[in-house]
Amino acid sequence: MNQLILQYSYLQVLDLLTTIAFMINGVREANPLVRLAVQYSPHPLGGLLIVKLAAMALGVYCWTRGRERLLMRMNMLFAILVAWNLAALIMATAQHSSF
Repeated sequence: MNQLILQYSYLQVLDLLTTIAFMINGVREANPLVRLAVQYSPHPLGGLLIVKLAAMALGVYCWTRGRERLLMRMNMLFAILVAWNLAALIMATAQHSSF
């Protein structure tokens, strides 16, 4: 079970970093919750961090309650999201360069 929360934490960091890269490169955030938090926060990074803290709280809740199956599913979801984020960043960067 410890492995699951470590994977979840790692995926949250990767999602945070790819979302920051989105913001820097002008890629629009697809998640309406994140978009709303970033838009109405005094600083976009603050809104993003609040969403990530909530996600971490959810992960810790699942971990402490023994919800391994749910945590595994969330890990799969975030692994897919991080891969999607990386693909979107590559496509956005390729449009602006002569690669």
